[in-house]
Amino acid sequence: MLISASGEVDITNAARLETYVRRRMLSGRPVVLDLTLLTFMDSNGLRVIERLHAACAETGSTFHLAGVRGIPARLLQITGLWDVLDIHAGAADAVSAAQAGRLTAQPWASGAAN
Repeated sequence: MLISASGEVDITNAARLETYVRRRMLSGRPVVLDLTLLTFMDSNGLRVIERLHAACAETGSTFHLAGVRGIPARLLQITGLWDVLDIHAGAADAVSAAQAGRLTAQPWASGAAN
């Protein structure tokens, strides 16, 4: 599954992003979260990424991040998660790395109702 997030992930919508991704997760199928269009992420977004990574591991899935830059990248780097997660330059690289199954694209926007 490929989900492209845009806008901001913070206290106002981080739970909504997590719910959106979890509802689409399938056991044993890879999850790629494309953050190319994400402009901001706070600690709430960081916790969502941690929980999604753990949830994928529990179900035998892999979790990949793509296009992480700016503030989200810095947050992952200073917390040490950058070295733990599968992070790729772009969605195409992440999808290639997640070849364990067919991915479907799912857009998510910080201002949208999901």
